[in-house]
Amino acid sequence: METAYKTWELENNVKLVDPQRDALYTYDAAEQKEINDKKPWKQDPHHFKHVRISAVALIKMVMHARSGGSIEVMGLMQGKISGDTIIVTDAFMLPVEGTETRVNAADEANEYLVQYLQLCRDQGKMENAVGWYHSHPGYGCWLSGIDVTTQSTHQTFNDPFLAVVIDPDRSISAGKVEIGAFRTFPESYKPTETSGTDGYQTIPLAKIEDFGAHASRYYSLEVSHFKSTLDTHLLELLWNKYWVQTLSQSPLFTNREYGSKQMLDLSNKIKEASTMVGRSGRQPTGSSACKAVDEKIDKAVRDSNKIAGEEMTGLMAGDIKAKLFNGLGDATPQPAAAAVEAEAL
Repeated sequence: METAYKTWELENNVKLVDPQRDALYTYDAAEQKEINDKKPWKQDPHHFKHVRISAVALIKMVMHARSGGSIEVMGLMQGKISGDTIIVTDAFMLPVEGTETRVNAADEANEYLVQYLQLCRDQGKMENAVGWYHSHPGYGCWLSGIDVTTQSTHQTFNDPFLAVVIDPDRSISAGKVEIGAFRTFPESYKPTETSGTDGYQTIPLAKIEDFGAHASRYYSLEVSHFKSTLDTHLLELLWNKYWVQTLSQSPLFTNREYGSKQMLDLSNKIKEASTMVGRSGRQPTGSSACKAVDEKIDKAVRDSNKIAGEEMTGLMAGDIKAKLFNGLGDATPQPAAAAVEAEAL
């Protein structure tokens, strides 16, 4: 149990804050009011550059995202502002109805939000809502057109506000949380470069068009994680409950549907690339058509390498667990097993 817990921390780079003060959890209402009065983010659209998420908030968001299966789910995050950093100390789910492509908060969810925050304040938990999170099951961390509109509305009326996207399927396959944090630009702001899609992502063909269509309207923030001494205790309690499932389950079986969709999508991308190769066969080397083909093939290769890596990781994990706990893969009979066989004879 302890090994699985430590591995999760290492994979997600969870760092312990000062155990004497747990300073990131200290909330100063006067300080937060002063920051909100100055509103430095109004002068600089790129003001916020970092997000620090507590380990407990991270686990709560991932478990909520995973519980939705192929349906998008949504929740809110609580925390505070510190310079150019948004600190997330807790998260809670919202009672919303989602689909496989979108999720929006209805009036009932807004009423729930107000009541929840009021109950928190009644109990002395004064942190404000600093953002919303939702899931993208199997298709990466980025903002769709609907997400951009939702986030822009929040930044207009509830700023400072943050959008976080979690991919639960890729988190299971990769062994670490697949997460992204974003803020949108004001309508009047024209960015000099596309910053919302930094880095390569494997995007299903059905989502590629929407993936790039709104990338110039938002930018990504650097995400890091932390824990307090109380978080450590809570995480240990969680692992005490779920460590058997962690050791007994395999991502290859848990994520079987996701793996099948990945393979199907990859085959469609390869077919699309091969069709482009046939069409550009007579084009001169270095032409725009040839460059488009090279780019398409390169992405297909990178996607296939990613899928192969995830499959190998799952197979290796299963083999290691079998050898550690079942003695499988070892031709030499274990002492206990040998005794049972002797009695049977």
